[in-house]
Amino acid sequence: MASKVSCLYVLTVVCWASALWYLSITRPTSSYTGSKPFSHLTVARKNFTFGNIRTRPINPHSFEFLINEPNKCEKNIPFLVILISTTHKEFDARQAIRETWGDENNFKGIKIATLFLLGKNADPVLNQMVEQESQIFHDMIVEDFIDSYHNLTLKTLMGMRWVATFCSKAKYVMKTDSDIFVNMDNLIYKLLKPSTKPRRRYFTGYVINGGPIRDVRSKWYMPRDLYPDSNYPPFCSGTGYIFSADVAELIYKTSLHTRLLHLEDVYVGLCLRKLGIHPFQNSGFNHWKMAYSLCRYRRVITVHQISPEEMHRIWNDMSSKKHLRC
Repeated sequence: MASKVSCLYVLTVVCWASALWYLSITRPTSSYTGSKPFSHLTVARKNFTFGNIRTRPINPHSFEFLINEPNKCEKNIPFLVILISTTHKEFDARQAIRETWGDENNFKGIKIATLFLLGKNADPVLNQMVEQESQIFHDMIVEDFIDSYHNLTLKTLMGMRWVATFCSKAKYVMKTDSDIFVNMDNLIYKLLKPSTKPRRRYFTGYVINGGPIRDVRSKWYMPRDLYPDSNYPPFCSGTGYIFSADVAELIYKTSLHTRLLHLEDVYVGLCLRKLGIHPFQNSGFNHWKMAYSLCRYRRVITVHQISPEEMHRIWNDMSSKKHLRC
């Protein structure tokens, strides 16, 4: 008798678990402030068939916005949206960017929207500080995933989701990090060229052709069971890349059906391969530290590992010496 009761209990638990799992994947998985969610996220129960199983998201991005700027693109459509991956403690870096290359008012007649991307921190004090910073500058986007190195992919997908939902009519998007110096003159006038017709399905940066690192001691370790192939698709270094705004929605929607990887730039490359979009190599994007010289920095678009103090010094020098020739 006891064994029959145990079996009945196990069957009941399994049934409840199956029902909860089914409900969790058939209801809308995201909450979009100020707009309707993408229609493909909802699978109606009354229309359920076994064929629908193939279209369910395997990687639903179901995080809510804790801090959002849904109206940032309403008055003026940006030519360029800059998405900057940052962490809670990097206030000095954010402020340096706001006061230098990330200043939205640097180019008259060219609308730029600068946004900092974060998850939530385990320390409530840091979350409160970021919230106060947001109330002052209105340039921060936060979702309710834990902010960590292994969640950088979620941070980038949050940016893609935000552009697709709240700023889809922008022309171009840049994703970069808070320790990157960006030569905005080269980016705007030499690469993107506002006077020309905007590109579609466009993606460029420092293209890397490589394979997974299997050494568990490496920062970029990739387990074989997570990614069994010996080569990655071509991808752009996450330190800085540019894409046309239409690609944001394409990558976001593709990510819902693409197994999540913690290496953000590799994962974006996987989505691009599924979309049939080939990233273009651009030598102006540097993903390493480069000693400063006025002439050298005039030739590049991005430079890595720049401190807030260096950011100010480089920006002031380049701004005050525009008349000098190299």
